[in-house]
Amino acid sequence: MRVLTVNPGSSSLKLSLLDHDDTVLNTLDLDSGPAGREAERLAAAVAEIPAPDAVGLRFVHGGRDFTHPAVVDDEVAKRLHGLIDLAPLHQPQSLYALGELRRAMPGVPVVACFDTAFHAGLPEAAAAYAVPVEWRERHGLRRYGFHGLSYAYALRRAGELLGTDPAGLRLVLFHLGSGASLAAVAGGRPADTTMGFTPLEGLVMATRAGNLDPGIPLWLCKHGVPEGEISDALEHRSGLRALAGTGDMREIRDRAGKGDEVAAFALDVYHHRLRGSAAAMAAAMGGVDVLVFTGGVGEHDAAVRERAAADLAFLGAAVDTAANAAARGDTEVTAPGAAVRTLVVTAREDLEIAAGVRAALA
Repeated sequence: MRVLTVNPGSSSLKLSLLDHDDTVLNTLDLDSGPAGREAERLAAAVAEIPAPDAVGLRFVHGGRDFTHPAVVDDEVAKRLHGLIDLAPLHQPQSLYALGELRRAMPGVPVVACFDTAFHAGLPEAAAAYAVPVEWRERHGLRRYGFHGLSYAYALRRAGELLGTDPAGLRLVLFHLGSGASLAAVAGGRPADTTMGFTPLEGLVMATRAGNLDPGIPLWLCKHGVPEGEISDALEHRSGLRALAGTGDMREIRDRAGKGDEVAAFALDVYHHRLRGSAAAMAAAMGGVDVLVFTGGVGEHDAAVRERAAADLAFLGAAVDTAANAAARGDTEVTAPGAAVRTLVVTAREDLEIAAGVRAALA
């Protein structure tokens, strides 16, 4: 089965055509732009590559109902539209792409693959919010978690790099990019994660605030700030952008290296949240054996990895400076003698999506 994987992110749209053995036949990245812009170009893009037998489309949020890949029909599409308000930065991108794909390739099955599915097995104590039970039951308020396709691949790949079954390890997985989160995995199952009901919770991100006192938006509403303005600010004008004027980690690091105190402060805030959250992930498992870095920043920013590991030295983490600086692709960067091993894994959500498509259509 030849599978076209379509991965709409918050700032990009990536396509990969995979053969039956996961050989990559074609890839295409569409530049970032306003919501829906990439999807409008999708029909022209897919016309450039051989026709697939099936399409796998990433959806950030599956809500309560979608805990496995799902073949999209009209009813499934309608239910997916109902989840837009849970992931307003991402869900519309996937839905625009869905419409274009169904128009461009009628008769080719489209399978929705969900980032939340990986975390469906979170322990109830980790998934529950301490809010009124009627809210939890009526509105499905719980920690769903995100970046699950990335985590599923990184977990499997970590086992291959280490030559052991990851079910015997306690891992903290770092998916660091424009959106960022952590996941704790023990016994091969998720134990905790930093994102929650929506992708707003957790770490400081490129444009999202991460953890926030819920009293702040309530206070702002009470003092006349419109709900739409609050939502836009928390999604698009917070995080590193609010702290440093940009969400681009490369620019922030360059400015900090030249003595820019604002950029240096933004990095301090970013790493403060990262250190505390990573320690919390380890605590959820009673310790940690392996750190795994993936995502755009996690894969390519050696300074972020080195500082993050140094911040977790009290748990036994340390990276080899030379190996870390030279890291390309999937590799280990552990310092000699370190109790906690550290890996870098290239994100391959396309492989997880393709596997999900084949499972759903089997």
